[in-house]
Amino acid sequence: MADRRLQVFHTVARLLSFTKAAEILHMTQPAVTFQIKQLEEQFNTRLFDRTHNRISLTEAGTIVFEYAERILNLYSELQNRVGEMTGDVRGVLLLGASTTIAEYMLPRVLGDFKERYPEVQVRMHVANTDRIVSMVEDNTIDLGVVEAAVSNKSLAVRKCCMDQMVAIFPPTHFLAQQSSVRAADLLNYAFVSREEGSGTREVTNEYLAAAGLDPNDLNITMELGSPESVKGAVEGGLGISVVSEATVRKEIALGTLVAIPLEPPLARPFLFVYQKQKFRSHVMDEFLEFAKERCGDEWVFPS
Repeated sequence: MADRRLQVFHTVARLLSFTKAAEILHMTQPAVTFQIKQLEEQFNTRLFDRTHNRISLTEAGTIVFEYAERILNLYSELQNRVGEMTGDVRGVLLLGASTTIAEYMLPRVLGDFKERYPEVQVRMHVANTDRIVSMVEDNTIDLGVVEAAVSNKSLAVRKCCMDQMVAIFPPTHFLAQQSSVRAADLLNYAFVSREEGSGTREVTNEYLAAAGLDPNDLNITMELGSPESVKGAVEGGLGISVVSEATVRKEIALGTLVAIPLEPPLARPFLFVYQKQKFRSHVMDEFLEFAKERCGDEWVFPS
């Protein structure tokens, strides 16, 4: 029902990028450009200024953006109200998740959700925690699932479930025979780390600091961008690491890695994050309730 040209314009204006808008909307860039051109022809005015490979809203574009925001929000409310009356759940959920969650937690949850609500389309973006929070902040996605604390108080943060962290070693490593590993032990060996901005790296640094240790004293020999690459490096004898226990169950069963509990233990919450002030669609409410059934429910900051 909502004018497709208005949806496309709103996305381009929000991101100030035809390329990013095309990616979010699952359209080609020429198709996005065509929709904008049609809208400009309808209003008989330019909506964007284009200079030096950058775009900005014209005065008319700013007015159209303000009204587009209100129109699209009203349309979402309309869908929500009718959906509540009829029990019909359909539409698109723009979801973002940090790498560990996207690879090891969400596939099962999303599969079950899709089975219950086959008319819902879930479009998922995968990045590290910092990037997912940024995408929520700039409205690129409706809902993020991350693995580290969120400092922006304008965002609502809801705990999904707890994740146990473990130290991992190749089977021949000296510490692989221990019943537990102290925080100080992590500083004595080559360490394979996730990249800056990763929730796993952040909670590991916080864990060391809480133990009175300087995270900068870690002997980081490699910085890698995914749990799979970290596990591969540890299996290859390139260092030890700290990862989510959920990510190494297969390797433990195969005997290619050994996971040892940390002492004191380290656990972190997986968190849902979304904008407090933004209207929540019926689809998003249903997904949060579904996740509540699966993962438990606790508010970190009131929404």
